[in-house]
Amino acid sequence: MTSVNYFELQGRDGEARVGRLTTPHGVVRTPAFMPVGTAGAMKGMHWREVRDAGADIVLGNTYHLMLRPGAERIAALGGLQRFTGWNGPMLTDSGGFQVMSLAQLRKLSERAVTFRSHIDGTSYELSPERSIEVQRLLGSDIAMQLDECVRLPAEHSDIERAMQLSLRWGERSKRAFEKAAPGHMLFGIAQGGDVPELRRASARGMVDTGFHGYAIGGLAVGEPQAVMLAMIEEVVPILPSDRPRYLMGVGTPADILEAVARGVDMFDCVMPTRNGRHGVAFTRFGPVNLSNARHADDPRPIDEESSWPSTRSYARAYLHHLVKAGETLGAMLLSEINIAYYQDLMRGIREAITQGCFAQFRERARADWARGDIAPR
Repeated sequence: MTSVNYFELQGRDGEARVGRLTTPHGVVRTPAFMPVGTAGAMKGMHWREVRDAGADIVLGNTYHLMLRPGAERIAALGGLQRFTGWNGPMLTDSGGFQVMSLAQLRKLSERAVTFRSHIDGTSYELSPERSIEVQRLLGSDIAMQLDECVRLPAEHSDIERAMQLSLRWGERSKRAFEKAAPGHMLFGIAQGGDVPELRRASARGMVDTGFHGYAIGGLAVGEPQAVMLAMIEEVVPILPSDRPRYLMGVGTPADILEAVARGVDMFDCVMPTRNGRHGVAFTRFGPVNLSNARHADDPRPIDEESSWPSTRSYARAYLHHLVKAGETLGAMLLSEINIAYYQDLMRGIREAITQGCFAQFRERARADWARGDIAPR
């Protein structure tokens, strides 16, 4: 499996990289942000809006999809792309994080994790082999190994135990993936919490196993940004330079920018749509809370220079009204505005790396965020 590489590194500026990842359903331009369609849908958005905003790839969640409507049902209906109507590349996570954070009465063993569904209490067993089987049934372009993610802060012994278990589960996941169709990929996941030597050991073990791509998991779970960045700096130098690197569950625009500067290629997070449903827009001036009363009489758009029509067309006063009235349209508009901003950010990052001016782009973005939203005239 490790002899096949679907990633083309096209250029770099310092540690920041630009590339192309070829999947059975299309090419992913990196650095890439993957909007999260947890249960096979983007909350508040149509797939065409996600595509028009510039997303090449989206993420689906193994845990939620195996519970409802079921992996076997999706497979019988033609796979995740045909079932959902998203015709581009898809990555599915392994379900491990959701089992640890959502499931009831879970029990962990060397073999698997057993748990009861948070929906109806039905008992399930999720092993590395079953996780891969479910992801193959879903038909995702990129599958993730099953791992154990420990919430921080945690005891050193708990972090090390979970890291070692994740390495063993990675080996089992790889064996289970050997029958996957050509072109489909499996990514390994480095764990190790906030302990540098455990992060390095996990990365080395993962590389020894050999995957199509490499993820950094167990971060953005409450630790300070400085800790997250320090752990990235421990892991990235160990990873093969010719394979994609994925920072799972991250994050804010600032987190993404700093991780790109340290050599990361792929990201995902629910933040754009979740914050949009709570009245917050992401902009080049930083977050803007549309529920704030100062927007009630403001006729200006969020950003008249934005490339996204909704960002430059709808008055802040109208968006404020929709948020305060609890209108579904408000959540829909702010979700698409946020996804579009994230994709604009990634496009700007890729262009800056290609042109050799990523450092200047990074400083300009930081300065704009620090200056904050433009005050009314």
